Amino acid sequence: MVLSHRLGEWAGHAPVLEEEVALANIALDLLGQARILLSTVGDEDELAYLREERAFLNLQLVEQPNGDFAHTIARQLYFSTYQQLLHDRLATGNGPFAPLAAKAVKETAYHRDHAEQWTLRLGDGTDVSHARMQRACTALWRFTGEPFQPVEGLETELLDAAWLESVADVLGRAGLTVPDGPRTGAWTAGAGRQGLHTEPFGRMLAEMQHLHRSHPGASW
Repeated sequence: MVLSHRLGEWAGHAPVLEEEVALANIALDLLGQARILLSTVGDEDELAYLREERAFLNLQLVEQPNGDFAHTIARQLYFSTYQQLLHDRLATGNGPFAPLAAKAVKETAYHRDHAEQWTLRLGDGTDVSHARMQRACTALWRFTGEPFQPVEGLETELLDAAWLESVADVLGRAGLTVPDGPRTGAWTAGAGRQGLHTEPFGRMLAEMQHLHRSHPGASW
């Protein structure tokens, strides 16, 4: 849901009309997945619009501001690669998330392909686009360890290895350097799932919840 909102912020601001439509479609896919998850545990509107900041347990990666277009694409590449690996894994099991994952596999495959194609285009483009894409990949690198923190019943180490191999392949083909900064450890991001968020998240949440909180009980 958080990433869906971030992508929705591109409406009216994307570089070209086609990208505005593409990002909006990805945002709607993510929102649909979020609604299913939220509705399984409670009232989706209350969970989306009435929870306080510390009650949100999303990855810090997805709450990062859009920045320039390269920054958004790097965020998409990192997250959609993780999400595709996760959904592929969950879809093959018998757990409660298997039906959702099976439905979302095709969507996340498109999300990842979209990010990959733009990474290749920007990384292997002009000097300016290359520099911006490299800067974005490096800036977000420290947030990429959090998705693979240990989770009971999920082989996160194997997912992490597959993620790193996949992302490194894309960056290599784009002529970009894999960032060498840390992805895990005491000095990296990783507390989003404990309700600790980066500074931009509070401002985004206030904007997202403003209308609902201003008109409690309203429907349309």
